[in-house]
Amino acid sequence: MQQRAGHAPDGTRWELSGPEDRPVIVAIHGLGMTMHTWDQHLEELARGHQVLRYDLLGHGDSAHVPDHLSLTSFSSQLIALMDHLEIDTATLVGFSLGGMINRRVAIDHRERVAALAILNSPHERGAEGQRLVEERARASAEGGPEATIDATLERWFTPAFLKDSPTMVATVRAWVLANDRADYAACRRVLADGVPELIRPDPPLHIPTLVMTCENDSGSTPDMSSTIAREIAGSETVIVPTLQHLGLLEEPALFTNAILDFVARRLPGT
Repeated sequence: MQQRAGHAPDGTRWELSGPEDRPVIVAIHGLGMTMHTWDQHLEELARGHQVLRYDLLGHGDSAHVPDHLSLTSFSSQLIALMDHLEIDTATLVGFSLGGMINRRVAIDHRERVAALAILNSPHERGAEGQRLVEERARASAEGGPEATIDATLERWFTPAFLKDSPTMVATVRAWVLANDRADYAACRRVLADGVPELIRPDPPLHIPTLVMTCENDSGSTPDMSSTIAREIAGSETVIVPTLQHLGLLEEPALFTNAILDFVARRLPGT
């Protein structure tokens, strides 16, 4: 597999894999994680596409977050990276916070987005749901990632996976705990506060869009995914049975296959 890697001028760590003459899929990870979220998906995605993975600001080997961090900060990070790598358009695949970032990019830079895949990403939460995410954001600000990590893993993985796949669970735990406290708290605040700016985009988006989540994802529910899809004309919705927030890592093939099938049908020739 052809691969290039490096750091962009703003300090973003990136890796580009796959044949150079093929369309680009950008894979955007979620809060507390790294570009390696996509390790189990990379081989299949890169058979017929270039796959751009990168560490979000404040994560992995990328630069620390700027002052006044917002979804627009993350949107600008991705557009600057695409410019640096001379990528005009791409399919943006975003998980959780990444699915908020790719929507922000689509709103701000729709000419750069060929298609969207919004995976396990939140929408309007309601008063109780919003209270919970704000409570977690405060806990992270006060105690760092370690203050919430056990409860987080229980929300992210099914009980069976927590018991039977200790290596993967330990890897995800290590990713989260490696985050700088201040950076993690700032990013968690964006996850808590950023949803309203994505609701009912005006003008509406008209971009081929796949919206996926898992049946038992308490923070990015099937109802949320259905609502996201209704707000983007012509969207498709897939609900994965049984799994929780990180079905992406429990059953990676379910997500990889859905993404590739969607792209093949909605973007013929890619």
